[in-house]
Amino acid sequence: MSPQILTALIAVPLTGGGLAVILGRRSDDAARWVSLLAALLTVALAATLWFGFQETLPAAQGPVLEQRISWIPRYGIEFHLALDGLNLLFVILTACLGTVAVLISWREVTRAVGAHYLCIMATVAGIMGVFLAYDLFLFYFFWELMLVPMYFLIGVWGHERRIAAAIKFMIFTMVSGLLLLVAILTLYYAHGAATGNYTMDYTRLLGTQIGLSTARWIFLGFVAAFAVKLPLFPLHTWLPDAHTEAPTAGSILLAGLLLKTGGYGLIRFAVPLFPDAAASLATPLAVLGVIGIIYGAILAYSQRDLKRMVAYSSVSHMGFVMLAVAVWQITALQGAVMQMLAHGVATGAMFAIAGMIQERLHTRDFSELGGLWSKVPKLSAFALLFVLASVGLPGFGNFVGEFLILLGSFPVTPMLVAGGVLGIVLGTIAMLALMQRTFYGPSRNAAVIADLSPREVLALGILAVAAVVLGLLPQPFLRAAEPSLAGIISQSIPFNPADPEVGLDVLRTAAENTADFSLQPPSDPTGAEIAPASRVPVAESAVGLTGTNPGVTTESSPGSAHAIPASARAGNEETGS
Repeated sequence: MSPQILTALIAVPLTGGGLAVILGRRSDDAARWVSLLAALLTVALAATLWFGFQETLPAAQGPVLEQRISWIPRYGIEFHLALDGLNLLFVILTACLGTVAVLISWREVTRAVGAHYLCIMATVAGIMGVFLAYDLFLFYFFWELMLVPMYFLIGVWGHERRIAAAIKFMIFTMVSGLLLLVAILTLYYAHGAATGNYTMDYTRLLGTQIGLSTARWIFLGFVAAFAVKLPLFPLHTWLPDAHTEAPTAGSILLAGLLLKTGGYGLIRFAVPLFPDAAASLATPLAVLGVIGIIYGAILAYSQRDLKRMVAYSSVSHMGFVMLAVAVWQITALQGAVMQMLAHGVATGAMFAIAGMIQERLHTRDFSELGGLWSKVPKLSAFALLFVLASVGLPGFGNFVGEFLILLGSFPVTPMLVAGGVLGIVLGTIAMLALMQRTFYGPSRNAAVIADLSPREVLALGILAVAAVVLGLLPQPFLRAAEPSLAGIISQSIPFNPADPEVGLDVLRTAAENTADFSLQPPSDPTGAEIAPASRVPVAESAVGLTGTNPGVTTESSPGSAHAIPASARAGNEETGS
């Protein structure tokens, strides 16, 4: 398969948005249709990758498809995109929710339609780039790119307090993004000073040897950016305002995709790059995750606005992802991936339903809702399905994700798992209260409203099928992500010899660092650690050497050199000494 398909995943939605602006000057319908065609083509590209690598993914130790183009060689910056089982799942989620966002906006937006669809498609393109980038400079480029169109979606097409919400969203995300930029530059220079090779390539930066105290500060720079997006308590305060004031498509992209970039960044970049720092801060991060689970559920119940209630439930659900990252066990991480996929589907659908109610009744206040089941039974039935999915009813993907997170976390921190279970109970109460206040009881609004149109049934039907498939057939998704997660966990990354508290002859993995209660590898009679046979350094296979990973397809620029990753060099040097 051609590596150019990775660039196409970014270029197609961006091109579709550009054409929507041009055609939208003559016809709003033309802007809508060209955006829908671009979104469907993106779905087709993602489906091609999914079905094309079904046999390759379970055995892949690294990316199955890579594209490398020399970009700024003087500073070691490449246009490096790569695909493995982990980010492939999020690519599919992005393509599907992008299509749903286009469909939902079909009649809701009547002002500057072409520009509106440009913002939707540009956001989708930026998120695609975040999930595919393997160069940290390129990652940061897409990380900032996706914020700009989202700012305009909220600020131009949002509701009453849209300007304040857009500014708050931009302040939180830009400040945390600047911390990420400082952290990336610090890592860049630290790696160059240690190896003489200045590079932004993620696979070569793995295992960079930095003093533990310095590594903690750099790690916190990464965590700050990713935690704001997740969002992690107490950095979540921008989210309810942004969700409440955003148009329906903006809320779907925020809840379904932007929040997932934070969890993905923690799993892909933050912990693997700084395993020792992550280990030293695992407990407070896990505690913050559980606080977010409980706090989000309690705040959700107390809301009087439908969209704010769903927004606070997202804070609760994403706390489980932070707990899984802090525990850093394969089962919990698989659960985190499933939780993000299922949450993107179910919560995206709930925001779509909230937008449909807003469009019909011009209110989201519970005091003006109630009794909608008798008026719009189709909409109410879909709402019940997605509420049950959100609370983790067996048969839906949210149940699989939360169960695996709790199962993987219990051997490490049973007390925090108990807090997570309490959060599930409180979240269930909040979401059932949402159902009661909106769709049951006496009707508080005399307006006669129409039920779902075929277009709306199609949009919600896509998400309903996805929620059920994730719950009843999770194995293909777990099998796709497992090799990538196992590779991230099992990287042999040495402790930094510059840290006087660490023995120079000890190799520890990221999994061992964060799981203090897990079983340790066996030792030989002299006390030296014996590495498990399954431990494979991902940094080697991810560089793109086809001999290491037979299934990978790469495209490299003529002058690009595949240097040995720092982690491998460090390990060899220690062995030699």
